[in-house]
Amino acid sequence: MALNINGTTGISGVDGSVSAPAVTGTDSNTGITFPSADTIKFSTGGVERMAISNSGVSGITAGITMADQWRINSEFTFDSSGAVITSNWERVDTDGFGQLGTGMTESSGVFSFPSTGIYFINFFGTGRRNSGNDRYGQIDLQTTTDNGTYSQAATFYVIAPSQYNRSTGALSFMFDVTNVSTHKFRFFEYEAWGTLIFQGSTEASYNGLTILRLGDT
Repeated sequence: MALNINGTTGISGVDGSVSAPAVTGTDSNTGITFPSADTIKFSTGGVERMAISNSGVSGITAGITMADQWRINSEFTFDSSGAVITSNWERVDTDGFGQLGTGMTESSGVFSFPSTGIYFINFFGTGRRNSGNDRYGQIDLQTTTDNGTYSQAATFYVIAPSQYNRSTGALSFMFDVTNVSTHKFRFFEYEAWGTLIFQGSTEASYNGLTILRLGDT
């Protein structure tokens, strides 16, 4: 194919290939190629390293592409027998909240991911007691990789001793989500000692769940 040099449109006419790029230096298998419409590829040693198309960038880590926050919008009393937190979840929507990417979905307390990847999950919560002696409860992060069998991945305790009315606990976990249909998580709460209330609000995050997609799996 002839090489065209035009004072208006520039240089055109050579597409090249990954093994023999159109634009190179002295190394003939390292450079830039134009294999199809709306696509540019970069190669070194005759191997594709990165591609740019009208669908975006591939071949390199694009950084954090999803960030989302949820909270429980109504307080509840810890269950003495233990229970999954199935209701009153909402995406944060006040005070200038900003979401990155598609975000999570939630159904009856089970959270699903928008795409595969390595995800960082962080959750904190505040407990309070109305009266009485020491109180404490437990929150577990439970994950599944088969969309059925859940196991305890992380735990925190909310402790409200007799001399204080409130306290906060937190947990975090990095989840390798290789399949969005099978890899999910939920939270399990349990009253370990005495009546303890887990705080919630629709106006501010007394508890907060933050999920970040860190990169590809």
